[in-house]
Amino acid sequence: MEHLKEDKKTKLSEFPDAFEQARIEKGYGEIDDQNDPVTMLLRLKDVRKTAHNWKTFISGAEPGRIVVPSEVHIRDIRQIPFEVDPPEHKSYRDLVEPWFKRPLEEGYQKVLKTIIDELIDEVLTKDQFEVVGDFSLKLQSRALTTLLNVPYKESETWIDWGVHVFRSEDTDLDGGKANILFDYLDEKIEEASKNPGDDLYSLLLSAVVDGKKMTKEEVKGVMILTFAGGRDTVINAVTNSIAYFAEHPNSLKRIAQEPEITGRAVEELVRYFAPLTHMGRVVTEDTQVCEHAIKNDSRVSLCWASANRDSAVFENPNEVVLDRKVNPHVSFGFSTHNCLGATHARQILKILLTSLAEKVSDIEIKDAKENIEEWGEFNRKVGFKNITVSFN
Repeated sequence: MEHLKEDKKTKLSEFPDAFEQARIEKGYGEIDDQNDPVTMLLRLKDVRKTAHNWKTFISGAEPGRIVVPSEVHIRDIRQIPFEVDPPEHKSYRDLVEPWFKRPLEEGYQKVLKTIIDELIDEVLTKDQFEVVGDFSLKLQSRALTTLLNVPYKESETWIDWGVHVFRSEDTDLDGGKANILFDYLDEKIEEASKNPGDDLYSLLLSAVVDGKKMTKEEVKGVMILTFAGGRDTVINAVTNSIAYFAEHPNSLKRIAQEPEITGRAVEELVRYFAPLTHMGRVVTEDTQVCEHAIKNDSRVSLCWASANRDSAVFENPNEVVLDRKVNPHVSFGFSTHNCLGATHARQILKILLTSLAEKVSDIEIKDAKENIEEWGEFNRKVGFKNITVSFN
């Protein structure tokens, strides 16, 4: 873990590019994952091309196998539409897309602004607070009630679960935490089937896809994705952005003075921090990527975090350029399986930046412990296990 010693000389909000050397020299890396190896694709052009080729690189493999680390041992339910390929994928996507575009509505944004303003006001009264558990997790959970259209009090249950809804801290093979989520969803789906409302559960239970009513298992597959897919990612994005503004106070002042750059600033922070390192695919035929042979039924991962730092595409890739004009980042995925929750996440971050710029003049970091993911030869900082700050 030599790089950790080096990091201490740099700012806490700096996220070194763990993949640069391998990306330039060969374009890929190799990791073992529970005896099911993964070839990590590191260059933006290879990542985009592979994501686009859903026939050779499929998502509809055994449930849990495209996720890295694999979730094959902790679930057998297919996440929908994430683990489904065209043409079925389009049918599911067409059903849920309008629901997940609701964050574009003014009323939705007002509710998010109230949630975010109240949380900022709450922590402004404290001398200091721990961002991950006392701010980002609360924000993510409370905002999720708006996305699902369920009572606000449900967020208290989700906050109690802690940061990871799906896997335990200790091992990728422990399904205990996943079962808490599964049992919770079974109960909520049952409730909605008996007393339908205007929430996401009820919409799905009444839906017909390709002439067939959705089963409770399919509904559960959509809900598992909604809970798991937008949790760590939003928590990381919010936490890392706060760390960035603590060490770059002029950037926060700039958001206040030039609100028109807020959208671009969100895209740039999401590019730089890449809240999700990578996502896998399973190969359906012997093929090759960047002149590297890949066997049928093996796994590749599309390394969003590496692709976002590709100097062949991004100028000054290791700097946060707040108003970056051209920014084809892949933090929300690419092509068929781009992130369903991206609109919701973007609105959270946009409103957060606006509210921080309005309400907070200065952020001071008191203490922090980095969260380093180990992927074979690569040690990637993805965020913080904890970071204590004060808002002034």
